[in-house]
Amino acid sequence: MSCTARQPENNFLFKINMKHIYIGTGAYSDTDLLGTLYPHGTKSGDFLHHYAQHYDCVEINSTFHAPIGQKALLGMLDKAAGRLKFSLKLHQDFSHQRTATAEQAHAFLQAVQPLGENLAHLFVQFPHSFERTPANRRYLGELCAWFEGYPLVLEFRSPTWHVEPVFAHFQAAKSLIWCNLDNPTHIGLPNTPFWTNARTAYFRLHGRNPNWWQAQSASQRHDYRYTDSELKTLAEMLFRQRDDFDELFIYFQNTTQSHSFYNIPVLKGYLAEWGFSVKTPNIEMERQGSLF
Repeated sequence: MSCTARQPENNFLFKINMKHIYIGTGAYSDTDLLGTLYPHGTKSGDFLHHYAQHYDCVEINSTFHAPIGQKALLGMLDKAAGRLKFSLKLHQDFSHQRTATAEQAHAFLQAVQPLGENLAHLFVQFPHSFERTPANRRYLGELCAWFEGYPLVLEFRSPTWHVEPVFAHFQAAKSLIWCNLDNPTHIGLPNTPFWTNARTAYFRLHGRNPNWWQAQSASQRHDYRYTDSELKTLAEMLFRQRDDFDELFIYFQNTTQSHSFYNIPVLKGYLAEWGFSVKTPNIEMERQGSLF
């Protein structure tokens, strides 16, 4: 079959070797989702219960701001009722401040044990200012050693890391996972084509807001709704790359103004047309917003 993307004429052929694509959002507590993903009046403590009706993975970003304990994680597991895979973001001490210690890493790993097989990844996001210097390379080597044996996803917002020597290192690594990014173009953020070094792939969709650097908050940076055409192009690209992964985790970061709520079912539709397996929302939850 040609690598040129086209609409499949018969999905049966593509579903023989169906690959699952997990889709969720970066965090789940954005109150902008009230009235769309979450019914009006839903208490924040019940958000995750409703979230798990629609999606099959979640990126926990609150751990970037404050350590999390086993009790809190057990509560999340209970709310999710076994429906979610969790990707946990490392505290900013590991990425932005870079003051973390091996003891902090050990404490974090102890805290996440209750997740068991529901733990999909550990995730660390380095800022744009974290460039590929000798000192930063040494620090990164030390950090990776602390989490050896765990699936560790690394996001680099400085283009200096998006180079062949780094790709080669990831290719040889046993537990490191390259974080693919969809960013605004022409503003100094990396726009490296989709690439994976492991059979599990990771993709963060940040939106394409051209005013990224002028934004005063993460919410403003991610104030962008993908067009259907953009999502169709993403689905076609992933179909072309299908031999490069066995499963893929996609996290929409644009929960602002419920953009993710409207984008995700559109992308799922395109992915399903190409033969990928995606989670179908619970039918009762679907009826919630279908009266008009």
